[in-house]
Amino acid sequence: MGGWATSGLMWSAVVSTASVAWVWFGLGGQAYYATPLETRAYAAGHALLRPSGPIGQTLGMLGALAMLMPFLYMARKKLRWLKDAGSLRGWLELHLFCGVTGPVLVTLHTSFKFNGIISAAYWAMVTVMLSGFVGRYLFVRIPRSIRGTELSRGELDARADSLRVELAQSMPSMDLLRRVDAFEHEVVPEAASLSFVNLFFGDVGLHRRLRRFARDLVSGGLDAGLAAEVAGLMGERATLLRRIAYLQKTRTLFGVWHVFHLPLVYLLLVIVVAHVGVTLYLGYVPFRW
Repeated sequence: MGGWATSGLMWSAVVSTASVAWVWFGLGGQAYYATPLETRAYAAGHALLRPSGPIGQTLGMLGALAMLMPFLYMARKKLRWLKDAGSLRGWLELHLFCGVTGPVLVTLHTSFKFNGIISAAYWAMVTVMLSGFVGRYLFVRIPRSIRGTELSRGELDARADSLRVELAQSMPSMDLLRRVDAFEHEVVPEAASLSFVNLFFGDVGLHRRLRRFARDLVSGGLDAGLAAEVAGLMGERATLLRRIAYLQKTRTLFGVWHVFHLPLVYLLLVIVVAHVGVTLYLGYVPFRW
């Protein structure tokens, strides 16, 4: 099972939406969060939803644990004895799930009240989460094996050539083969036109173009079923060729992203530890209300 069923982003959306709906409608959060801060202590939901309340503390602890997930992900990548503990792709999806769900739970924990070091911690967390989306986008554009190992340029070229052979063998005439070549030229950037804009947005509309390409093949006399199969092969080859064309740029950007992202992760860890330490020092013992 794959695709959306194993997508960390999809499951984070499901869990986050369910959590917000539960707090917002099931626990009276809608009325509580709308109450001005000056009088919120007198609101009906204050005892339950305040940061030191039973629900507030639980959400904060779950959110903090989720945000520690990046360190397990980094350990999986760096420690040799963990190399067989699941695929890197699976760990990445779990990391993405925690990286989105954690901030949502922490936001509910704060009861939307930000001040002092809490404000700095919160916006550092948001920055880490948003930069994680960029990192994920770049990561999936570096072709990898099913185990998450980056493929060599030779392996990529061999797969692209194999797809080219399959496409050529599927075409009953030179006219249709020329249409395949024309479409490939249309969607795969040339070396002179490589740009960061095309890297991030060049895939937009590719599926729509492939459907149009399949209709063009049918109008040229190809069977509809075969046209759909050819469009699928063309989509895989076009995507692969785009990844190859942008491979060096993607690697460079991914390296720059690491330099930006990792210090923020460590800073966030320090702030979370400091927040928990100060909370305990002030006497807010977990689950003693």
